[in-house]
Amino acid sequence: MSAWVLPDHIADVLPSEARHIEELRRGLLDTARSYGYELVMPPLLEHLESLLTGTGEALDLQTFKLVDQLSGRSLGLRADTTQQVARIDAHLLNRQGVARLCYCGPVLHTRPDRPHATREPLQFGAEIYGHPGIEADIEAVLLSLECLRSAHVQEVSVDLADVRIVRSLLAGLPVGMHQLAQVHGALAAKDASELASLTRDFPSASREGLLALLQLYGDAAVLNEAENLLKPFPGAREALSDLRAIAARMDGVRVTFDLADLRGYAYYSGARFAIYAQDASDALVRGGRYDEVGAVFGRNRPAAGFSLDVKQLVGVVSAPSLRAAIRAPWGDGGALSAAIATLRRQGETVVCVLPGHGSEVDEFHCDRELVLVDGNWVVKAI
Repeated sequence: MSAWVLPDHIADVLPSEARHIEELRRGLLDTARSYGYELVMPPLLEHLESLLTGTGEALDLQTFKLVDQLSGRSLGLRADTTQQVARIDAHLLNRQGVARLCYCGPVLHTRPDRPHATREPLQFGAEIYGHPGIEADIEAVLLSLECLRSAHVQEVSVDLADVRIVRSLLAGLPVGMHQLAQVHGALAAKDASELASLTRDFPSASREGLLALLQLYGDAAVLNEAENLLKPFPGAREALSDLRAIAARMDGVRVTFDLADLRGYAYYSGARFAIYAQDASDALVRGGRYDEVGAVFGRNRPAAGFSLDVKQLVGVVSAPSLRAAIRAPWGDGGALSAAIATLRRQGETVVCVLPGHGSEVDEFHCDRELVLVDGNWVVKAI
């Protein structure tokens, strides 16, 4: 095999796309900062138990593992950054009140998490710790929408669900882990016959409620129907009330509900959301409430937030027009060097043409040039 061939689903990012990714990254971080989120930069690798404790099997399977040559301990290359941020909140910051944190950095996956995806996403995320109320959930959704607006994503839709609905229907039932996984799988696949078989020994209210969830997807009318069907379950009613409150804050955005959606069931503790661009099959953003994320670090703080892959985002938005540059001759003259330095300090891109390379590819599309006129260096249109 040639030495330059990269592993499957790993790719170099070339100049034009890299420039677009960087512009998006800056815009996302600036948007998060405008909401009061502070930037943190966790390390790419950590002790494996710190990365994986309490995260479930899915993240374990996605994590590359290696042995530390210094300590002999098992290390992991992060497949998700949320656990690291929870550790920072719990042990390094240790604030009593609200902490708003954001991040943007690479993660590594053993397998792509969706068709045609990279195994090296550039993950951006924002998380708010320390507030148990619905306000934190709403802020997470509103900030994620603002981030997509900053990236010029057009016509998005938000899909809402809440894991507390299924948990309330299953509360108190003697269900083993294997059967529970099967029930979750049947709900996710909307397999009515399988779900009916799995729940045949359940109390009638729980069984009928679970089967009803398979049909409870669509617009806001779904919430009214669910409230009537799930009256015996107070936890479900509370979750429905929260979903209604979150949806009410999203003016001008299409909102749908899928009350049987269990993606991230083991991770989320309340409302969860996914945001889709027009005609997209994969969500651009996933987020929600995950109050248990800090428990393994000895500080179980309320938490809500979201994350997205900047590389995926690049694929659905057009790159902004590149600001044209100025072409300048190569030289050691004091006046020429001073003129170039002045232009660069003013924010211009000045490309010095090396001797013999004047006709090569112009990556920055120079539309002006620095020329000597009557002993002075001036910028003129090409």
